[in-house]
Amino acid sequence: MRPLTAADLNVLLAEQQPPCVSIYLPTHRTYPDNRQGPIRYRNLVHHVAEAVRQKYPRAATEELLDKLRGLADDQPFWSHRWDGLVVLGSTTQFHIFDLQRPVLELAVVADSFHVKPLLRIIQSADRFHVLCLQREEVRLYEGNRDALDEIQPPGLPLNIETALGTDVAVQRKTPAPGGKSPGEPHPAPRSPNAPPGHAATRDDAKLDTERFFRVVDQAVWEQVSRPAGLPVVIAALPENQAIFRAITHNPQVLTACIERSPAGMNPPQLRAEAWKCMLAHYLTRLGRFVEDFRTAKSRQRGSDNLDEVARAGRDGRVGVLLVEAERFIPGKFDPHTGIVSLAPNRQANGDDLLDDLAEQVLRTKGNVVVVPRERMPTATGLAAIYRF
Repeated sequence: MRPLTAADLNVLLAEQQPPCVSIYLPTHRTYPDNRQGPIRYRNLVHHVAEAVRQKYPRAATEELLDKLRGLADDQPFWSHRWDGLVVLGSTTQFHIFDLQRPVLELAVVADSFHVKPLLRIIQSADRFHVLCLQREEVRLYEGNRDALDEIQPPGLPLNIETALGTDVAVQRKTPAPGGKSPGEPHPAPRSPNAPPGHAATRDDAKLDTERFFRVVDQAVWEQVSRPAGLPVVIAALPENQAIFRAITHNPQVLTACIERSPAGMNPPQLRAEAWKCMLAHYLTRLGRFVEDFRTAKSRQRGSDNLDEVARAGRDGRVGVLLVEAERFIPGKFDPHTGIVSLAPNRQANGDDLLDDLAEQVLRTKGNVVVVPRERMPTATGLAAIYRF
């Protein structure tokens, strides 16, 4: 399973081939609470199956329903969950995402995926990655101010052997045969700079580290940072920080860092230290959006009026939309006319105008940022910066 990225959200917002099934379930990380996951999920799939069979031909949907049912009986699957689970499926697509924040239990069958619960999670401004670097291995985490979890994206080598193969000149310290004491170094295998039978030199080891970090840097950029667009905090000893920063081409890497070995740090410790590094970046980014909005509004290039922003959203004019976290405005938005209709009160699983507008902005390639209430520059729940 994998966390959701902005690129995934763009795929889900595109036109789909119905039926589209959306299942949301709060999950638990530890026993015995995690035993409830399969039971509650199975009940949701049962309701989905009934809804699908009432609206769509059985032959066209049985394969999709079989996939959904199969997850309920996959015991290892339920043993490694985070705080929320999302299963989205159609006759042509099937996606499973883990969330680091709980979601309301929900099952929807419609002509498109129900993605509103994902918008405020994926667009939150407090998300980041932590890259833990050591000379011979790496770990990668994704998190926010509240949680941090290790991820293993495909293509990211977790150790130097995977990255460089047998052409490694690193000096090892492992137990040796022939009665040698544990910890005595072996000769370096296939060192390009050392004759056979000689240990790797300091220059050889540094060269291997540089080569390893280059492979890691490229993989993190291509597989993680470019699609997600999240800041990266580096956790490493000062000497490894220096090597990596000299070769990295990842513009998401923050200057602030954790200058200590990550080997003895657990996820809660990493999260706390990483958030210290993120805080200044987070506040600066939000401050820049607020300043840009105030400037745009003074020039009639921005607005916090719901009706005005809705019309601009219809026309694709919204470049940046700030949305207040936890704010709910009951009602509906018509993307064809730009008209908003307010509802008298909030209903369970009812439409939220802020989420509707956020979806529209994302569909027109704008940027949505979820902002804490105390950082919002307006009292209306939204602030839009126009493209033109």
